[in-house]
Amino acid sequence: MAKIVLGAATSHSPLLTLEGADWHNRSAADRKNPNLTLADGQRVDYEALVALRGEPYGGEATRENFERIADRCQSHLDRIAADIAEARPDVIVIIGDDQDELYSPGNMPAIALYWGAQVVTHSIEDDLPAWLQTVAEGYGMDETHIFPGHPELALDLIKSLMDQDVDLAIADKVINPKTAGFGHAFGFPAERLFGGRAIPMIPVLLNTYFPPNVMTPQRCWSVGTKLRHAIEASPLDLRVAILASGGLSHFVVEEELDREVMLGIGEPDGARLCNLPRCALLEGTSEVLNWVMTAGAVSDLALAWAEYEPVRRTPAGTGIGCGFAVWKPS
Repeated sequence: MAKIVLGAATSHSPLLTLEGADWHNRSAADRKNPNLTLADGQRVDYEALVALRGEPYGGEATRENFERIADRCQSHLDRIAADIAEARPDVIVIIGDDQDELYSPGNMPAIALYWGAQVVTHSIEDDLPAWLQTVAEGYGMDETHIFPGHPELALDLIKSLMDQDVDLAIADKVINPKTAGFGHAFGFPAERLFGGRAIPMIPVLLNTYFPPNVMTPQRCWSVGTKLRHAIEASPLDLRVAILASGGLSHFVVEEELDREVMLGIGEPDGARLCNLPRCALLEGTSEVLNWVMTAGAVSDLALAWAEYEPVRRTPAGTGIGCGFAVWKPS
């Protein structure tokens, strides 16, 4: 029987592929973003954000602070990578969101499971500035990258989830990676956390970004528990890890919301996560749903450790809450 040997969760911000000295490039993008979302559901631009909240974070939005936080984040990522190496998984189920990469907003399933033999990334062909080229490389999107899938276990999961009333979309191939393929939610963990090993992955793609068919936190938790059952019901003799990719709040740091999530992932009943307000889970912050589903899937494991780094890139507090966590069998 297949056995879950590890759970993990990580943000996949572009910042995590860059040196702290280069984080200011994302600060400039924040100031131009007309669609900054807040925990109460408001959408504002930078000037409106300043009018609402002022600019109290000037002391945090400095190169020196960015470099300190970058060092801590890389240490957290190293720790996840070490835990993955120690767990020796035969396959990793990655729960991430699709951002108009494999699917498009006109054809966007609420949840899909990929059961192909090759997980092929969508390559970015644009002429990029140097810092964005570094991001593309860290995401496995600088060119077409091919990671191994695991069709046998994926098929077992599809059959079991369908039997448990989870109506999945499925896919088994990437036809043309120059136009559509897997994105950073899947390329970043493979590049940064697998230690150079070709660990087969099974992508679970959630639509978190594009209403109206975004799953509720309660549904994500429920599907996570059913995913656990599907893995454990497989007759294949495999060591399985489950990893959430994405989050937490962005592109305004909503620290209170993020800390609720970080508390919730350690609670096996899921009540705190299931009651997260839907109005708070918009745009980038919607990736919290990847964490909710993963927490449901590993709710019978113990939270071994978790770290949170609020990264405020501008004086008004735009940026991202970066989270990192690992669950292990008790």
